[in-house]
Amino acid sequence: MEKGSIKIEGLENEEDVNKVLQALESVWGVREAEVSLANKTATFTYDDKAASHVDFLQAVKDIGFNVMN
Repeated sequence: MEKGSIKIEGLENEEDVNKVLQALESVWGVREAEVSLANKTATFTYDDKAASHVDFLQAVKDIGFNVMN
């Protein structure tokens, strides 16, 4: 298992948090995901045989947010 985190630009409310969480949870291989509105970060644990950090970056970008990594 690998752990990753992403700083996300533009998180403004709980609706945004839920959108990002759903996007992260849709990545194949994800085991756990959390999004912090206060810190504007997402953290996740995933199976590195099924996914890569880039997959999570792209999932967040695909729903319209910018990442600051």
